[in-house]
Amino acid sequence: MSIDQLIATRLQSLRKAQGLSLEQLASRSDVSKAMISKIERQDSSPSASLLGRLAASLGVSLAQLLAEDNAQSAPLRLLAQQEVWQDPDIGYLRRQVTAHEEHGAPELVEITLPAGTRVSYPGWSHQAYRQRLWMVEGSLNIDYGAQNYALSAGDALTFGVDLPITFSNPGEHPCRYLLVMSDK
Repeated sequence: MSIDQLIATRLQSLRKAQGLSLEQLASRSDVSKAMISKIERQDSSPSASLLGRLAASLGVSLAQLLAEDNAQSAPLRLLAQQEVWQDPDIGYLRRQVTAHEEHGAPELVEITLPAGTRVSYPGWSHQAYRQRLWMVEGSLNIDYGAQNYALSAGDALTFGVDLPITFSNPGEHPCRYLLVMSDK
């Protein structure tokens, strides 16, 4: 299954499981009903920010929108088994290193953010979770609510998803970082 098929299937499944119409999800997420419909029909590939708004309004992590329902954690998860998604607008690249598990095991995601780009997400209003970010290479600015952080390779930051957050790469080269997400 392609990543666009997976996103379409998961979005529609999560929306219907919560008993939401396209119009209700559009109202919650500030994403147009037409755009949600296009994503569900695979007529459009969403941006990272748009996916973030949809995930937040559904009360799920971004990983839950980008992973199959039956994804299981295994002792070995080969590179070819890790879901990869790329933002069609800015080239943001997200690799789901470990599978999302319902019973609260931490998950690991690798992000590559192109030079001079930014991604913004709203605060998650329900089912908020914690993230630990470790900078692998490059530089990254993070606006978390009213707090501002400038990170360089080797730096680490712990934060939640309860407040609006913006990740921006001020450098001339892509930056790469790892996110560990957990319920605690």
